[in-house]
Amino acid sequence: LPVFAAVVLLRLPFVEYGQLPFFGFTLFTLRLDSLSFVFALIFHIAAFLTALYAWHVRDTVQQVAALIYGGAAIGAVLAGDLITLFVFWELTAISSVFLILARGTERAFRASMRYLIIQVSSGLLLLAGALVHYYQTGSLAFDFIGLESAGGWLILLAFGIKCAFPLLHTWLVDAYPEATVTGGLILSAYTTKTAVYTLIRGYAGWEVLIVVGCVMTLYGII
Repeated sequence: LPVFAAVVLLRLPFVEYGQLPFFGFTLFTLRLDSLSFVFALIFHIAAFLTALYAWHVRDTVQQVAALIYGGAAIGAVLAGDLITLFVFWELTAISSVFLILARGTERAFRASMRYLIIQVSSGLLLLAGALVHYYQTGSLAFDFIGLESAGGWLILLAFGIKCAFPLLHTWLVDAYPEATVTGGLILSAYTTKTAVYTLIRGYAGWEVLIVVGCVMTLYGII
C-alpha cells in the first residue's frame, strides 16, 4: 500500500487538488508543492520500511493503526487549509494511541490515555487558532501564519506540543517507552516530524525556532 501510494504521488503534478465546499468555505484537501512533496515522500518511505520491519508481528490492530497513522501524517503534510490539517492532526493522535495500547500493560494504558489527552488538546488548540486566525484575516489557507495575531500564537502552541518543544515534551518520554518495540519505532517516524513540517510552512523566518531546535537537541542528549 505505501509503495502504491508513493507511485501515485510521484505521478502527480504540483498543484492544489480536492476542492471541497465546507460551510461557505472552499477547502483544499490536497496541496502538492516542493515542500509538501519532500515530507510526503519521506513518510511514504517510512511507512514502507516500518511495515516491513513489523511484518513478523501478528497483531492486526497494530498493523492497521500503523497504516492509518502513516496515512494521516501524509494527509497532514498535504493539507492545503487549516481545517483539513486539523482533521488529519487529530487522526494521527487517535490512530497512534493504539500502538501504545498494543503493549497490553496497565502502565501502557495509563500512558496512552495521558498521551491521547495531550494530543487531542493540541488539536483543539489548532482548531481554536484556525478560527481566530480566520476571524482576524478572513483566510483558512495553510500558508505562512506568523505571530501577528492571537490565532498565530494558538496555532504555534499546538505545533509546539506536537513537536515536543522543551517543557511541552513530557508526553513523548512518558508514552513512547510504553509502546511495543515496533510501535515505538513507528511512533518515532511521524508525529514530531509532521509538526516540524507545519512549523516550516507556518512560521518560516522566525529565527527563535533555531534556538528552540538547538535547545531540544541538547536537552534530549543531556
